[in-house]
Amino acid sequence: MLRFAIYPNFQKKNALSCALAVCRKLHESGGMIYMDESYRTEFSECNYIQYGIFSSLVHEVDIVIAIGGDGTMLRCARQMIGSDAKLLGINTGHLGFMATLETDQLDDLEKIFRGEYNCSERMFLRGILQGEHKKLKFIALNDIVVSSFYGKVFDFSVFADHALIGQYRADGVICSTPTGSTAYALSAGGFLIEPEMSCMEMTLICPHSLFNRPMLLSPDRIITIQHTADCSRQIFLSADGEMPVAFPAGYSLEIRKSRHTIKLISMKNSSFFDSVNQKLMQSIKGVSGTE
Repeated sequence: MLRFAIYPNFQKKNALSCALAVCRKLHESGGMIYMDESYRTEFSECNYIQYGIFSSLVHEVDIVIAIGGDGTMLRCARQMIGSDAKLLGINTGHLGFMATLETDQLDDLEKIFRGEYNCSERMFLRGILQGEHKKLKFIALNDIVVSSFYGKVFDFSVFADHALIGQYRADGVICSTPTGSTAYALSAGGFLIEPEMSCMEMTLICPHSLFNRPMLLSPDRIITIQHTADCSRQIFLSADGEMPVAFPAGYSLEIRKSRHTIKLISMKNSSFFDSVNQKLMQSIKGVSGTE
């Protein structure tokens, strides 16, 4: 019997109705369903759901289903670190590039019970910000971003291990996984990378230069970013779009491949390239009039 943990984001439109429908379908197919204690009220009529602390439940189930947008999946993935459970996303947001299913595809959940799905193993990044007064750790499935407020350029240096890659003046820098290559890095002019690859991508944000290009680095490298800007310049760090943290002058940020990975579920009739065509190419197809 398959065990499922449900992770809904009720800030997304239709997430509650979608979560209720998902629970019903999984229950009817013989699945055991678990949710965090905080959702008891919304699911009080579903007496087959078992409750607990989500961060503990992920170590007891086979599959976690995140219901919302890409941000929901990223937050869910971080809570699953160290778990053997697989992650499936159902999109109730806008783009939902990482999600496997849309709200009108819930009948496809039956394929999970028949084993008709694929798994894609994805890497995480681990970051350590350290200086004279603090040491903070971060983990990210998509990216770790260093930038300033209000789009003001600042100076910083980037090293691979102990070798200087470059000294830059830009609005910031994005260090991303292949999974994150389709997010902020892509918008900043980065590469489109197959998600199962093992590498790190460095993409500058609006560099004050004509010749800077994105760079792919070995997963064995340690990327170090040193804040060399004027002390009055406010620089911040954000992992997977979470609340920014101050990056003081004189501090350094080390980024490397994490030892943790996560398995994302996709259906057998769907692939990374299908998602690129269906979601990232929508505006181009709309202009050309093709389907």
